[in-house]
Amino acid sequence: MDDTAADHPPARDTQWQPWSPLEAADALTRSQARWWVSGGSAIDLLLDRPSERDDLDLSTTAADLGPLCDALPHGISAWADLDGQLAPLGEAPGDADLQRVLLHDDQRGVWVAELHVEDGAPKAWLYRRDPRLQLPWAEAVVDHGGIPVGALQVQLLWKALRPSPQDDADRADALPLLDETQRAWLGTALLRIHPHSSWAIHTRSPFAPAKASWNRGRR
Repeated sequence: MDDTAADHPPARDTQWQPWSPLEAADALTRSQARWWVSGGSAIDLLLDRPSERDDLDLSTTAADLGPLCDALPHGISAWADLDGQLAPLGEAPGDADLQRVLLHDDQRGVWVAELHVEDGAPKAWLYRRDPRLQLPWAEAVVDHGGIPVGALQVQLLWKALRPSPQDDADRADALPLLDETQRAWLGTALLRIHPHSSWAIHTRSPFAPAKASWNRGRR
């Protein structure tokens, strides 16, 4: 991580000029820490369609966050989102529940990526909203042309809590690419964790009312 970051955080409305997934891979190649393209950016990449999103979503685990950001190229600084306030990642309290870190190109004065902090164990990805839901790393993160990318069913699960019109469009485009096992995993996850999601309605039997979500009260 670049130690020459400005003392004052960049403004939240600073312009975005997001990396492409390939640029992100080039920038992060010095680190052995686990990371992957996630969110809508992952869906675009796996669908082999040009991305018109305003930012680039990346993910890592809490254990990998420090090593990953320590290896950022010179001129790229990491800013922790602490309850709406930005602070240099290195100044974040040790007990802070970090969920989002923004990467800033200090020379160009633009944001280049949004890094989400997810949960994980050595052998499995864990759903941050309820870690009882797990998936082996080989199924949760896939290789796409040498770039680690979050699997489609995992990205759809993240979007299912409060889907936007863009999320609904992503779901419609991504579902046909899921195999039977991936569809079954997503359907079960929706019923168990987000039973009140509009997406779960298509999975739930009309004779089986929605149950309370596992993660009620969690973010």
